[in-house]
Amino acid sequence: MTYQTFREALTKYLNSQKAEDLKECYLYGQIPPIEKLDNSVSSLVNCEYVDILVEMYMFFRRLALSSNTIERIGYMNGLRQVLGSTLEQLWISYNQIEKFKGINTLKQLRVFYFAYNQIKDWAEISKLNDLNLLEEVNAYGNPIHERIVGENFPPEPSQPMTPLEKEYRREFRNRVVHLKKLDGRVFLERDDDDDENENN
Repeated sequence: MTYQTFREALTKYLNSQKAEDLKECYLYGQIPPIEKLDNSVSSLVNCEYVDILVEMYMFFRRLALSSNTIERIGYMNGLRQVLGSTLEQLWISYNQIEKFKGINTLKQLRVFYFAYNQIKDWAEISKLNDLNLLEEVNAYGNPIHERIVGENFPPEPSQPMTPLEKEYRREFRNRVVHLKKLDGRVFLERDDDDDENENN
């Protein structure tokens, strides 16, 4: 079967328009079908809604959409519908996401990187507890992190943890109970022991 790249499909869709001028982009139902995404997706710098159907999405395990201007996972409606049964890793750091509406459809998700977004409410983090297979999260640089740890924090885990880092991890673990790794640091059994000792 003949396929086309995302770049080829986008070029035809744009016609005489400029990619940076698009607010919405609809690339479903393309003939020939789109086989895979490529770096030309980064040209949609002002696009708020993208609807894409990629022929090979049914096999996708990892999707990286970091460093764009995505504001809501809801904008990725077509992706969620197709990838819900296969996607294991979603990388969307350095965007403008405030809410995780619809994240519960990604039932196979194991790794979720959303550092440096705009997650302000712990209620959004609680939604991740519905993802029973989720093991690893990167969430530093969001307002929920900075409110506790502060804005001047090292991008890599420091040793040993500060009391503020422990508090942040405790807040996170209370809401996503099956999480194994947060911001590059594995949860250990002694972390729970430390919590018990602090409460005694």
